[in-house]
Amino acid sequence: MATDSVPPDPPREILRTRRLVLSELGPDDAAFLVELLNTPGFLAHIGDRGVRDVEGALEYLRGGPWASYAQHGFGLWRLGQRRDGQALGICGLLQRDHLKAPDIGYALLPAAEGQGIAVEAASAVLDYGFGVLRLPRVYAVIAPGNARSIRLAERLGMRPCADQPMTEGGEGLLLYRIDRPPQAGVL
Repeated sequence: MATDSVPPDPPREILRTRRLVLSELGPDDAAFLVELLNTPGFLAHIGDRGVRDVEGALEYLRGGPWASYAQHGFGLWRLGQRRDGQALGICGLLQRDHLKAPDIGYALLPAAEGQGIAVEAASAVLDYGFGVLRLPRVYAVIAPGNARSIRLAERLGMRPCADQPMTEGGEGLLLYRIDRPPQAGVL
């Protein structure tokens, strides 16, 4: 992992929705990330990132979100409640070396699941990707057993890419895609 990535100072707000504020992750989010990255859902559907303590979370931030912000201008963003700022999860765009366009990813704390937060955040991230970043398409990489994420991708208008099977770490993954709508303008 890269260790030369520095945190945004201060973390920049990216966008707001009716209930959420999406912002860059900062050093103060390390403890929250330890909790999130070790939830049963994260471990089962995304994988073990080996983050067990605050120092591990800071290393994850350096090599992941902060490096992505610096290199691509986007990455995984913190989902906070608009009313009180409480952290609920992460959502954003990731640029994988083997995909020609970013993919959307998200993870929620268990207490935030089942409330429509994922679809609210992911819809806003897609709008931002198409309207502000002017991305031509966005992918979603999903573990086959992750029924919630499959439903979310379909709800967002994403469709399976049957002609592009994916494997990562030896595991077969589903690849979904959505192209920028012709009317997508700048937000």
